[in-house]
Formats: sequence, C-alpha cells, structure tokens
Amino acid sequence: QVQLVESGGGSVQAGGSLRLSCVASAFTYSTSCMAWFRQVPGKEREGVAYITNYGAANYADSVKGRFTISKDSAKATLYLQMNSLKPEDSAMYYCAAAPTTCWVGYDSQRYNSWGQGTQVTVSS
Repeated sequence: QVQLVESGGGSVQAGGSLRLSCVASAFTYSTSCMAWFRQVPGKEREGVAYITNYGAANYADSVKGRFTISKDSAKATLYLQMNSLKPEDSAMYYCAAAPTTCWVGYDSQRYNSWGQGTQVTVSS
C-alpha cells in the first residue's frame, strides 16, 4: 500500500473548473493503476477516471470530454482536471491505487490504497 493525500477541492459555480491533486508516498508497483472515484452521501462510490502505468486513460461516460486524468511520475502525483463542472459533479472525490494493471477498471474493492478525500461542490 501507499499513502495518498488529495487536495484541490472547493466550491465553484457551474461551468467552472477545478484541478484535484493526489500526492503518493511513492510511485511503485502498488500504484500500477491509479484512479479517481467520487461519492455522494447515501450513494455508492462511483468511478470517474483511471490511468494505467503507461499513461492510458479511461473515463466514465458522465465526465468524458470534461475531465482529464494525468500523472507526474517525477512528483508521484496524480491529477484530475475538471472543466465545465455541473452541480451533479458535487461529491467527495477520492484517489485510489491498485497494485495491478487497470483490468480492475472501476471495481473499488480491487484498489487497496485510498486517500482521505477532497470535497467538490458545484452550485447552479
């Protein structure tokens, strides 16, 4: 497992942008697949985007074209650039890491390292 610390959440108006960051204690085999999830109280955790060890990205349909996942291996940091934000994007956002390839997709149980979360609130 690795330590993950998110930052960058906040409150914005619809149409605005935010960039989330997730600093890992290290990029190792434990971070072979990294992802962003989000959760609203009372609902299941939802996968937003993941990125492979080689930089290939996948996005949930709800965010495709608006969000971009990236990582900087030199800084051991994962990012989520969120543009054209909508009120329905409001949630606690978590970064996660899995010690395997991204065949795990958005199966949260396959990720064994999680950050504490950062809140995103989008007002209409």
